[in-house]
Amino acid sequence: MALKNFAFRVVKKDKFARSGVIETHRGNINTPAFMPVGTQGTVKACTIDDIKKTGSQIILSNTYHLMIRPGVDRIKSAGGLHEFMNCDLPILTDSGGFQVMSLSKLNKIDREKGAIFNSHIDGKKFYLSPEESIRIQLGLNSDIVMIMDECPKKTNDYDLIKKSMNLSLYWAKRSKKSFGTNPHKALFGIVQGGLFKDLRIKSLNELIKIGFDGYALGGLAVGETQEEMFSVLDDIKEYLPEDKPHYLMGVGTPSDLLGAVKRGIDMFDCVLPTRSGRTGLAFTWEGRINIKNNKYKNDNTPLDSSCDNLSLNKYSKNYLNHLFNTNEILASMLLTLHNINFYQELMSCTRDHIESGTFDKFHDKYIDKL
Repeated sequence: MALKNFAFRVVKKDKFARSGVIETHRGNINTPAFMPVGTQGTVKACTIDDIKKTGSQIILSNTYHLMIRPGVDRIKSAGGLHEFMNCDLPILTDSGGFQVMSLSKLNKIDREKGAIFNSHIDGKKFYLSPEESIRIQLGLNSDIVMIMDECPKKTNDYDLIKKSMNLSLYWAKRSKKSFGTNPHKALFGIVQGGLFKDLRIKSLNELIKIGFDGYALGGLAVGETQEEMFSVLDDIKEYLPEDKPHYLMGVGTPSDLLGAVKRGIDMFDCVLPTRSGRTGLAFTWEGRINIKNNKYKNDNTPLDSSCDNLSLNKYSKNYLNHLFNTNEILASMLLTLHNINFYQELMSCTRDHIESGTFDKFHDKYIDKL
């Protein structure tokens, strides 16, 4: 049977907010979509079967971490990342550029060689060029591959951001050449430019000239305020190609997602729901709950009365409080799953309101609450 080619179509628009469908040979992805993060080939504290029951249709894994351990050759010998982790959902892999910036204390950026850095595990030296990043991602058999880019830290230094953006554009061309022709996979470009409108627009326009299957906004979620992030999206929303998916990398809180959808974003990923789940923070339709708080010791009500998926509400706040305060593993499992489920419910409701033309009311109701 011939594999289905990667494709994207918009189903309905409500101003800049849009619902759509990404088609892959592993299944369709309804957008706006949230991708749970499976950094090292696992969404922490969850099985893939549980992830699927939340309505998740795609997950993200991390090139940097998988390159360091267990290594692409080991995964490739198992048949690829899907077989290695027993996942039949589409998988997007990031290029590793962000982790080079965020994790390595000793790194060097070379225009031709790429990122030269020491592993945060054992100090071993690695070279991650655009070609190597693409080779690794294709070896993992990713469905959506990201170009290699430089992700600078937040700064108001215009010249520094411009230099970084130009380097990312050079690497984008090399990434595209290395990716070659893979109609059953997608290659996304990454727009850089910091908080500067002219640089963001130039970056996007140059990427469009190269030609990609989707366009991501990188260099955010690096310490800027929500207002600054929304300002960047407002600056660029009219220039993003209508016929391609728009991906905001590494974002974010539920209100971040709502505000970004309002500005034309289709795809998200973030460690927040899983990381928060492991530390006792729950996202609910009534706002955030720190379940470790003593006030929940005798509260036998469900965590979120509006949630019924996976029968998560059969566990009371009282019981969850007990699990966390006794360091039981089940605590992290239940709250992580709850948070991922909440994010998927948020995306599902968002799609419904876009298609019914009521997204603005939905946005305004929850933007300051979540």
